[in-house]
Amino acid sequence: MDFSIYKDFLNYYFLGNTVSNYLWFAGILLVGYIFKTLLSRFITSVMFKLVKRFSEEDNQAAFRRMLIQPLEMLLFLVFLYFAFKVLNYPLDPTEAARANEPFLKRLAFRVYQIFVIVAITWIIARFIDFIGLIFRNRTAKTASKLDDQLVPFFVDFTKVLVYIFSFMVILGSVFGVNVAGLVAGLGVGGLAIAFAAKESLENLLASFTIFLDHPFVVGDLVEVNGITGVIEKIGFRSTRIRTLEKTFVTVPNKNMIDKPLNNLSLRTFRRVSFDINLTYSTTSAQIKAITAELQQFIDEHPRTNQDGRIRFHSLGNSSKDVMVLYFVDTMDWNEFVDIREEIAYKIVDIVEKHGADFAFPSTTVYLHQPGDQEVQAKLINPAASDQV
Repeated sequence: MDFSIYKDFLNYYFLGNTVSNYLWFAGILLVGYIFKTLLSRFITSVMFKLVKRFSEEDNQAAFRRMLIQPLEMLLFLVFLYFAFKVLNYPLDPTEAARANEPFLKRLAFRVYQIFVIVAITWIIARFIDFIGLIFRNRTAKTASKLDDQLVPFFVDFTKVLVYIFSFMVILGSVFGVNVAGLVAGLGVGGLAIAFAAKESLENLLASFTIFLDHPFVVGDLVEVNGITGVIEKIGFRSTRIRTLEKTFVTVPNKNMIDKPLNNLSLRTFRRVSFDINLTYSTTSAQIKAITAELQQFIDEHPRTNQDGRIRFHSLGNSSKDVMVLYFVDTMDWNEFVDIREEIAYKIVDIVEKHGADFAFPSTTVYLHQPGDQEVQAKLINPAASDQV
């Protein structure tokens, strides 16, 4: 077999490079695409050993899941660099940014640099997320709720610093901007930027006020600006609330401290207040017996305090009204609902026990006709009086 034909083909020049160069280029890219996932998993396993003693063994899967994508991107960029190194250029690509080269060549190299910096920033941000995961697992085992909200805050704050630093690196390394001079020369421009970011700065300062003053912590049930829900996360710009309807509301931190806030979790008791409407046929003796027995039940209940009041307090349009007021000694919503249901069943039992009935809206109409006795009609629905 004559191999000279293949040799000539491999040495054939096309656009300044041989076919052999192009094959090496394609081969390196193919190897990088195939092995980037395997190499990423190997690197994450090695990196996890560095933080293993601070973490739990179960976190290795989370660590790999967080870092494998940015590592794949960075490794592919490395293979891409070596692939282009086998090709011949009129000028080395690392010198293209400094020489008087065509715009497209300089643009391609700068875009490559930006992608490398973005990939490294992505890896650092994911690593910070994993450190935050370790601390969140630890704070979940403590009784204090303050550390539960500090960890997400500092994780987000650190990531913002990393993003700002990466942006500065891009300006300085890729575009050749004098970053130190830029920062020093902001002057009036810096004031304009600060004014434009006024809302963000106010929310950032409000977040520090929340951490220092502790008006609420993660897990508290609060009511603010017409929104009632449980605090799920306190960030450096906003607070996230899970409402009682299970919706997710994001409130700027400025509104959390500027508006009146009712921290329902700090209540010593949960208040219950309503009226029992008894029919007008209920006698005074029945009302006294009902209120006395119900007052005794509320006073002796193990989960209510001694401030409960059961009083016959008004004569309504269609009922005799008994006020029921008591306080349940619990902060747990589900337990509160169960206790309230238990007391409601007991109220029904006591009213039925003494032979009384619950009233409902009604109207009594008296009809007078010449020569007839007075007729009394009790109408259940007031609207039906037009028919009589």
